[in-house]
Amino acid sequence: MKIGIDAMGGDHAPLEAVKGAFIASSTMPLIELVLFGSLLKITEICESESIDLGLFTIVDTTDVIEMSDHPVKALLSKPNSSISQGFSYLAQGKIDAFLSAGNTGAMLVGSIQFLKLVDGLDRPCLTSVIPRLQGNPGLLLDVGANADCKPEHLEKFSLLGNLLYTMMYKVDTPKIGLLNIGEESEKGNLLSKATHQLLTQTQGIHFIGNIEGRDLFSDKADVVVCDGFSGNLIIKVCEGLYYNLVKRDIQDEYLDKFNFKHYGGSLVLGVNAPVIVGHGITKDKTFVKMIELACETVETQLMRKIQKAMTRFIASQSDVLNPSNEN
Repeated sequence: MKIGIDAMGGDHAPLEAVKGAFIASSTMPLIELVLFGSLLKITEICESESIDLGLFTIVDTTDVIEMSDHPVKALLSKPNSSISQGFSYLAQGKIDAFLSAGNTGAMLVGSIQFLKLVDGLDRPCLTSVIPRLQGNPGLLLDVGANADCKPEHLEKFSLLGNLLYTMMYKVDTPKIGLLNIGEESEKGNLLSKATHQLLTQTQGIHFIGNIEGRDLFSDKADVVVCDGFSGNLIIKVCEGLYYNLVKRDIQDEYLDKFNFKHYGGSLVLGVNAPVIVGHGITKDKTFVKMIELACETVETQLMRKIQKAMTRFIASQSDVLNPSNEN
């Protein structure tokens, strides 16, 4: 298995990416790690950190897509960037997964341009783990890829979340909830009302109804679906609250679960190969978590399962629109 790493992406690149790759190489010796970035800078880091450069395959790149770069323009103008080359290798099957803590917009655009969306999907989505007091964490999606959504998008996100949760936590029928301002089906805006109606009829998921914000951290639902605008607000509020409480020197086992470093990155769901996006401030141990997530995604063939699920979904929709007249 070959895992590609954008060594130049993130606030602490390339140091923390290389250090994370080194840790992963010792804990996962059967995995080949391919680093995309400046050979000179990677070599300098390996020398200063006493890391054997021979542990990695290096793809030397001359360009870097910065956090401030416009995603589309950067991908077009910087074809020899670490992100562009990483996607090129993934699209050609030279690596099995690609991860980066760099420009999220460029990672999303690159995912669509190089890998294409799974048939039946017209939007990718991002996911986030939601800590709960007991048991497995919950899963929230979308958390930023799509500020505006249609009911059909959220319906498909529920199918993606259902598959991802099953992969991550080995739960056969996770409970799917729709984020809303009330539990009643008639509550909410036009989007939530129409989505609720769709999800009650969606095959292949266990839809339990609306979920209010206060229920996110309970075991009421395993997967909570929402538009990317709402989801991103939620995770940013959680992040801000966590850091403010840490600054006050408040120590608590549950509070520590909100530290993103425990979970690694977010899978870009809906494209035809595994892509993982990390936080810009990601450091070495979190890169290890991202690599572990990439490996699990490849091993469980999650992308193939998503493709098959969407094929079934398309077929079911066709049956509804064109019912057979045969006896």
